[in-house]
Amino acid sequence: MKLFLLVSFSALMLLEAYGFNDETDRQALLEFKSQVSQGKRVVLSSWNNSFPLCKWTGVTCGRKHKRVTGLDLGGLQLGGVISPSIGNLSFLISLNLSDNSFGGTIPQDIGNLFRVKYLDMTSNFLQGGIPTSLFNCSRLLELDLYINHLSEDFPSEIGSLTKLVVLDLSHNNLKGKLPVSLGNLTSLRALAFVTNNLEGGIPDDIARLTQMETLEFSENNFSGVFPPVIYNLSSLQYLSMFGNSLSGNLKPDFGNLLPNLQGIYMGKNYFTGGIPTTLANISNLQVLRMEYNSLTGSIPLSFGKVKNLQSLGLAVNSLGSGHFGDLQFLDALVNCTQLQDVDVGDNRLVGDLPTSIVNLSTNIIYLNLQNNLISGSIPRDIVNLIRLQTLWLAQNLLTGPLPNSLGKLSDLVALLLFSNRISGEIPSSIGNITRLESLVLSNNSFEGIVPPSLGKCSHLVYLRIGYNKLNGTIPMEIMQTQNLYHLSMGGNALSGSLPNDVGRLQNLVLLSLENNSLSGQLPDTLGKCLTIEVIYLQGNSFDGDIPDVRGLVGVKKVDFSENNLSGSIPGYFANFSSLEYLNLSVNNLEGKVPTEGNFQNATIVSVFGNKDLCGGIKELQLKPCLMQAPPVETKHSSRLNKVAIGVSIGIALLLLLFVALFSLRWFRKRKKNQQTNNPAPSTLEIFHEKISYGDLRNATDGFSSRNMVGSGSFGTVFKALLPTENKVVAVKVLNMQRRGAMKSFMAECESLKDIRHRNLVKLLTACASIDFQGNEFRALIYEFMPNGTLDMWLHLEEVEEIRRPSRTLTLLERLSIAIDLASVLDYLHFHCHEPIAHCDLKPSNVLLDEDLTAHVSDFGLARLLLKFDKESFLNHLSLAGVRGTIGYAAPEYGMGGQPSIHGDVYSFGGLILEMFTGKRPTNELFEGNLTLHSYTKSVLPEQVLDIADESILHMGLRVGFPIAECLTLVFEVGLRCSEESPTNRLQMSEVLKELISIKERFFRARRTARQ
Repeated sequence: MKLFLLVSFSALMLLEAYGFNDETDRQALLEFKSQVSQGKRVVLSSWNNSFPLCKWTGVTCGRKHKRVTGLDLGGLQLGGVISPSIGNLSFLISLNLSDNSFGGTIPQDIGNLFRVKYLDMTSNFLQGGIPTSLFNCSRLLELDLYINHLSEDFPSEIGSLTKLVVLDLSHNNLKGKLPVSLGNLTSLRALAFVTNNLEGGIPDDIARLTQMETLEFSENNFSGVFPPVIYNLSSLQYLSMFGNSLSGNLKPDFGNLLPNLQGIYMGKNYFTGGIPTTLANISNLQVLRMEYNSLTGSIPLSFGKVKNLQSLGLAVNSLGSGHFGDLQFLDALVNCTQLQDVDVGDNRLVGDLPTSIVNLSTNIIYLNLQNNLISGSIPRDIVNLIRLQTLWLAQNLLTGPLPNSLGKLSDLVALLLFSNRISGEIPSSIGNITRLESLVLSNNSFEGIVPPSLGKCSHLVYLRIGYNKLNGTIPMEIMQTQNLYHLSMGGNALSGSLPNDVGRLQNLVLLSLENNSLSGQLPDTLGKCLTIEVIYLQGNSFDGDIPDVRGLVGVKKVDFSENNLSGSIPGYFANFSSLEYLNLSVNNLEGKVPTEGNFQNATIVSVFGNKDLCGGIKELQLKPCLMQAPPVETKHSSRLNKVAIGVSIGIALLLLLFVALFSLRWFRKRKKNQQTNNPAPSTLEIFHEKISYGDLRNATDGFSSRNMVGSGSFGTVFKALLPTENKVVAVKVLNMQRRGAMKSFMAECESLKDIRHRNLVKLLTACASIDFQGNEFRALIYEFMPNGTLDMWLHLEEVEEIRRPSRTLTLLERLSIAIDLASVLDYLHFHCHEPIAHCDLKPSNVLLDEDLTAHVSDFGLARLLLKFDKESFLNHLSLAGVRGTIGYAAPEYGMGGQPSIHGDVYSFGGLILEMFTGKRPTNELFEGNLTLHSYTKSVLPEQVLDIADESILHMGLRVGFPIAECLTLVFEVGLRCSEESPTNRLQMSEVLKELISIKERFFRARRTARQ
């Protein structure tokens, strides 16, 4: 014993002699403190020579040798850098520097801590790579470096830390591939590297990690199929792979292979196929998140057996059979008493909303069924879901009234029911939901008044109830909800004035009250909404001056058009640096339009339809402002005024006489020429006296923008009511200031005068006159097509809310429209008195009537091929270079080729591809040599469903038709029509036969499916 004590004492003295004692630790920590930001050192004030080392803040010492074994500085908000002296704490077992603001790199000296077992540097600003010396710390059990800025490749030396149990490198910038050496960490139970830039696949060596319980690699760039190696990790409890590029089908026995899972996070990948029904065999499953994939089939009813299920997330997939009964899984989920959220929005679920929904778990706080094909009504007993915070049923086919019982859902924060067919009044009981933040009921059929009780929802941020049938006034009480961010009530029948208290909405960003019947003067208090960015007040009857809103320097969009505003345009609009759009059109404004600042840009500012405005930049096309001399008060002033008036009248009469004589001579000469060359009178001569400029002006309410339904290269189209015939028509008013407008007018008259076809828009009459200012006026009057253009139906997301169709086109409807177009082109090319080439076929020139029958319009570029004028055609083509035409015009036209029926076939082919892919030829996807044609051709037939418009798949599957086969046949027609060489293209007679054949097969398949 004496010998042992002697040896021990000698060893201790030797260690002290070499500096390995508590003084070493003291100096190391003081050096560490010196590298901490000076302003943060106060929390380490106990670190001085007056205090015993083992009582310093965060310091733990060993019982025998009094050396530092633990350093816990977590959450002290320290800054600066980590001193290399930390490596001198040679007895350190646990180091916690988490939740601070240390920057710089991890010092290489950290590798000297050969006793360390727990190392936590989470939530700092550490950069660079993981030091290779760290892998000398072979006793490490836990290594936590998540939420830093570590970069460089994932270190391959990680495999040397064979005792590691927890490794978390999440939320960094690590890159490269996972090293196979990870397979050496056979003691690992938790492995996480979420949110990095890692790529490639998961190495097979991970199969050796048989004790793994948590595997998280979400939000990286991993690709390939679901890693087969994971199926071997039967101990897994949590699997997170959200936000990668993984694909393929999941194994049907998924649940049997991984029976211990409690949480599955697989969203935002590219997984396909059905949901494995064996997932229901995982008895302890609590969370299943598979949203944002391409999963198909039904939602398994067996989920009702998962008693502990808390979260089911399957949104944004293609789930559903397309038949009634898709919602039966909700009946089964009634058995899941722990359920807290159900998210199955943005799928293809069809059927009535089951009443069983009210029997879901009383713990449920989030219910999302939006953007499906769910019908029926919201059950009154929805109030049973007493803890519900978010109810999202928007973009469905729901009908009936909104139950008054909703007001009892006191925890409700968001109620989103927009774009349904819900009717009745907005229940005043909603005002009892005082925690409500978002109320979105727009695009329904609500009627009655806006409930004043909504003012009691003091936390309301979004109130969007536009495009219903609401009437009455805007409640003053709503102006008391000072948290309001978006206030949208447009497209109703609201009357009265804009409340003066609007200025109390200090957080308002969007005010949308357009297309109502509001009147009175706009209050100056609107200028107190300093955070506002968008003001939509168009289409009302506001009068008086534009209010003083000079303080709204952050405003981006202002629309005061189609009101009765008067006075001058405030000059301060010129200086709004954020302004993107200012529309003051169709009012009674007067005076000079400013020319500085924003008013120098005609794409930002619109002021047409104010007859007393003058000046401005030339692009606004306003009359010049006359310089007026100051009045001279003399006894001769009255006489001079009378003389001036008399002279003006005389000059005006002489001008009118001259115009009349010139016009008479021109018409006589034209008539004589036409009698010589063509005894049949022209369409213009037949029609020009049948309707006057004044008649059209009255019929369109002064060519009001509220009646505008479209615009093109040479004119604007208005909806008009002809009172003499009580008939709604479309009036195309030519912009005679546009070069080529008169040629377009004559071409359209000439093309349509003798041709008749059910799929041609019918030209009723024309007007050749002068307007009230003596300017030349030309207009064409067509039958009105109530369903707008094909372009609107194909690209709903680009159409403003008020004009947007309520649904997408089905597969059958698109096929029928294609046949309509093929039929009329076949007629124009081969069955007219003379062949006609339309030359500008595109979706915006295809109009749809009440039955969605297609009618071709806009013959402004059309050519009778026997009277072809190449120079005229090319001039017209260059003038028609509007957005959308590029991509439809045949390639030979761009090289000076003559117009021909082959050019129409090319346009038709591109249009067909667009109709069934949902992509314009000018889509940003198509760059370089990639075109809509080559894009489609490259995937046929194997991947045809990948390029098809999602809404076609959605509707097409409902009829049990072999949709891939149908789409392949249609795309092949489109490709053969849009060949680059004109001689390789089909003729329209062949196209028509092929499309009719496809449609017949469609009906045969549907009959078979029904049987």
